[in-house]
Amino acid sequence: MAESGSGPGAARDEEPGKEGAAPAPKKRRLAGGERYVPPPRKLSTGVSFGAEHFAETSYYFEGGLRKVRPYYFDFRTYCKGRWVGRSLLHVFDTEFRAQPLDFYRAAARAGRLRLNEEPVRDLHIVLKNNDFLRNTVHRHEPPVTAQPLRILAEDEEVVVVDKPSSLPVHPCGRFRHNTVIFILGKEHGLTELHTLHRLDRMTSGVLMFAKTAAVSKRIDEQVRERQLEKEYVCRVVGEFPEQEVVCEEPILVVSYKVGVCRVDPKGKPCKTIFQRLSYNGKSSVVKCLPRTGRTHQIRVHLQYLGHPIVNDPIYNMEAWGPDRGKGGKIGKTDEELLKALVEEHRSKQSLEILGISEEDLNSGGENKDCGDSGDCTKSAEADPINGNSCPAEDAKDPERDAKDPERDEKDPERDDVAACPPNSDTNLETLEKDEELGSCGNQDGQTGQKGWGEKDPLCVECRMTRRDPSPKELVMFLHALRYKGAGFEYCSNMPEWAMDDWEE
Repeated sequence: MAESGSGPGAARDEEPGKEGAAPAPKKRRLAGGERYVPPPRKLSTGVSFGAEHFAETSYYFEGGLRKVRPYYFDFRTYCKGRWVGRSLLHVFDTEFRAQPLDFYRAAARAGRLRLNEEPVRDLHIVLKNNDFLRNTVHRHEPPVTAQPLRILAEDEEVVVVDKPSSLPVHPCGRFRHNTVIFILGKEHGLTELHTLHRLDRMTSGVLMFAKTAAVSKRIDEQVRERQLEKEYVCRVVGEFPEQEVVCEEPILVVSYKVGVCRVDPKGKPCKTIFQRLSYNGKSSVVKCLPRTGRTHQIRVHLQYLGHPIVNDPIYNMEAWGPDRGKGGKIGKTDEELLKALVEEHRSKQSLEILGISEEDLNSGGENKDCGDSGDCTKSAEADPINGNSCPAEDAKDPERDAKDPERDEKDPERDDVAACPPNSDTNLETLEKDEELGSCGNQDGQTGQKGWGEKDPLCVECRMTRRDPSPKELVMFLHALRYKGAGFEYCSNMPEWAMDDWEE
């Protein structure tokens, strides 16, 4: 099957411990010609990624990048209500358009598609409620920086790390092994961790996990009571004002798929306090104190103030116009803005920096009714993203909004506007995962190591050549410096680019 990011399951966060085989069928008498459909099984909660997941593949390092060897992986899902009574062929033709129908026919012939654990021989088969689908894919993950994931503190309650830029917090979209959660498990033996807050994929800095549900609940209560203090540092364009600046402009999610927000009166209320730390004649280092937690809040407010982050791959681009979006002046419709942003990155061969690929863009359009993230639902008709960097779906959850303004996107983040909203217009590999059982293995149900050194005849990624990003492209000058709550405070070192003697 195609690479993740263009089929079922890749557009939503993966949940551990939910993969196993489809429910064991119960023996009963069937009427002539009747096809038995097993009932859905109950899913256990609180099961973490474990050794069998970590063994799917391995890392290697090249050119300052951490890379993942391709591997076979199973995406699993129950039949969605809107599919009942429709043929599998019709579902592919209308909802998963990233690949031609011949691709799915070839996948069926190769035994990659299974219905209730039986190979699909005829795509004209009509789907029933509770049908269980499995799709085996040859999975490729984007590279991330090779900078180490440093543990700042660990005790019986928490683990605190210094997250490098470009690294998603948890599996989502096209990322699975190249995530904080998997690296902690594979390289540090730390499992069963509870995410307390999130950072955008491109944001570096302090990231905190709880080791128990009780600790997670206690800190969540501090989040709800707004008892947590977060401090970021960034390097912005130009001479930022010396006096304290408070920005309270509301923020609206423009696109979950591309991962873009902007200031708009219809957006959610926000507040960020900024204080300049230094100015070197070209750019300023600024301390940021977010008082709310909207998607890309710090980045959008800085753009609005006319001082975008120096190397922000979204909010410091020519697509925003000659003033780069200062004062909310863009001069384009949202559709024109998105097209211009995509074209600018396409011309630079840097779409991967956004966490999207050409396949994602070709797989379907956005839901125009979901401009306000607060109004989007988690149905398959919600604003789609092909699951690359996980940014904006988090914006749909008020509690997560309160946790962190710069969380893992395409949220994304869920990564991260670039948090990963569901997708109804991708091919089989990026099915939304409202009921999905994320699992791994090859077509024989085994772990994914078979795909390490071979090219898969059905894999689109195996036939493509992508330009690797440079390590420099994978760093954005926004860093979570401090995270403080009742009874704890964790800090990281100031990044090199924030030092007074740093030269551009």
